[in-house]
Amino acid sequence: MSHTVTPSLAPAFSPLDISRRSLGWQAAAVVAGTAVLALASHIQVPMFPVPMTMQTLAVTLIGALYGWRLGAITVLAWLAEAWMGLPVTATGSIGTLLFVGPTAGYLISFPLVAAFCGLLAERGWNGNRPVLAFVNMTLGNALCLAIGGAWLGAQIGLEKAFLLGVAPFLLGGLLKSVIGAVTLMALVRGKAGTAR
Repeated sequence: MSHTVTPSLAPAFSPLDISRRSLGWQAAAVVAGTAVLALASHIQVPMFPVPMTMQTLAVTLIGALYGWRLGAITVLAWLAEAWMGLPVTATGSIGTLLFVGPTAGYLISFPLVAAFCGLLAERGWNGNRPVLAFVNMTLGNALCLAIGGAWLGAQIGLEKAFLLGVAPFLLGGLLKSVIGAVTLMALVRGKAGTAR
């Protein structure tokens, strides 16, 4: 007697649908995600008063596209690569220095941000609902700034940390939230177009 597997009828929260793929495919997705995050870390866009990197855009998108578990695992793998000395971060710091310096709070927040955005995406705050996708991306950026700013505040004081480590990145975070939401929506529409 032959057995057939009936696919789940629930719509996928992500056009990549990674959670329903094999472990080998998921492992490849983690490697690809760390490569994307490494590349995004080295992309700088000139902005006033400080340049904007694409790190948090990559983190929020990885979470929203991979889901909370695989998103967090991917970002943790990227941090492990940095700790081992691979040039995958914007600062170029390696090893323990990554997790004790003034920017360590932002890096520590990244797996949490990916998990948070992934959890919201799995609950429908994804490319199928552009407004909620934008809110998802915005909350992810805000969480990163809150944790990073709190870490920095413990070292230099909260007021100075806000002025130096939060306020200059608010506009960039908003722009990255727009880009993230548009990307999620475009991926959903692209998949729908190819399925016809």
